[in-house]
Amino acid sequence: MSARANMPLAGVVVLDFGQVYQGPYATLLMATAGADVIKIEPPNGEPLRRRAPRGKSTTFPIAMLNSNKRAITLNLKAERGKQLLFRMAAKADVLLENFAPGVMDRLGVGFDVLHEINPRLVYASGTGYGLSGPDRDNLAMDLTIQAVSGLISVTGEADRPPLKSGPAVVDFLSGIHLYAATVTALYERSVTGVGRKVEVAMQEAAYPTLTSQLEAYWRSGQVPPRTGNASHNRVPINVYVAKDGYVAMNLAVEEHWHNLLAAMGREDIRDDPRFCTPDARVANRALVDGTIEAWTRTLPKLEIFAIAKQRRIPLAPVRDVGEVMRDAHMHERGFLEDIVHDEIGQITVPTSALRFHGSDRRPTTPSPKLGQHNEEVYCGWLGLSTAELIELKKESII
Repeated sequence: MSARANMPLAGVVVLDFGQVYQGPYATLLMATAGADVIKIEPPNGEPLRRRAPRGKSTTFPIAMLNSNKRAITLNLKAERGKQLLFRMAAKADVLLENFAPGVMDRLGVGFDVLHEINPRLVYASGTGYGLSGPDRDNLAMDLTIQAVSGLISVTGEADRPPLKSGPAVVDFLSGIHLYAATVTALYERSVTGVGRKVEVAMQEAAYPTLTSQLEAYWRSGQVPPRTGNASHNRVPINVYVAKDGYVAMNLAVEEHWHNLLAAMGREDIRDDPRFCTPDARVANRALVDGTIEAWTRTLPKLEIFAIAKQRRIPLAPVRDVGEVMRDAHMHERGFLEDIVHDEIGQITVPTSALRFHGSDRRPTTPSPKLGQHNEEVYCGWLGLSTAELIELKKESII
């Protein structure tokens, strides 16, 4: 698949062993930046393929995370499959995988082996706990990493059980880190001519998100309680009931508070000792929130948002996934795009949050079906004959 010459990763070939969310998101960012990403799966497909309806190989997550890639199949448990990988690795720039630690080494295709074949290859590994340390081999899923990293402990109401985040935040957060590590190593290679192994642990990618709670713990020596949608040390920060839903508000400076009072028509309480300072508002949290909600309950969420926008108040409507998918702003910027996928129909997919000014935008192509580009990659790129391709299929190598 050709890339525009002025795209940042044009000419970079990525062997993508990513599966589920973390790895595929990292390589999606590479593909939208111009890299030629070859998604390599076992002959029965990566785990997300196996959720597809009978006779199909595409699910919504597959379609969402694998645009602009080519797809091939390869059996790494067969010696001939390993030899094919060695040939591809000799020509590639990046190999990315997010298997459990040690899987690629046990198969005989780990970094040390591939580095001997191609010293320029950047080898990127995403795991739950890292490639070293006593917890290395613990099983990792987004939920379990949210739990062990502390995210769940600080999410929810104080008098209720802790809650996981609704979306798979750690999978995608660590996928972004994996992209960053890979591109950093590519930059280093442009200077030294030598690639290296890079790794990202989901647990470590999640930890910095706890900064506010860590500060509270550092200041008091006490584990901070869960505060739901509120903040430990600032008021108002909360989600408030509107006439037709909810709005979220986060007032960071006094100017925001004064603007809110004007919007509510409550400038009469500006000098009230219960409201006039940040500390006073924290001490009178319930009264402040009740005063605000007495206003928000009377108006639809989009009307509140329009008022807040005019008054420069940091507020937004709480939207459901359907509303977000139809966001006119993100469609106008080209981040969200409606495409037709021949297996699952019309869908809305993201492109990339990374913008490279002065670079052409890569046209979005739907995610490939399982093994769709076997002939194109093995014959066209790697140089195998059609007869060899047929033989590989018969032997279940691809």
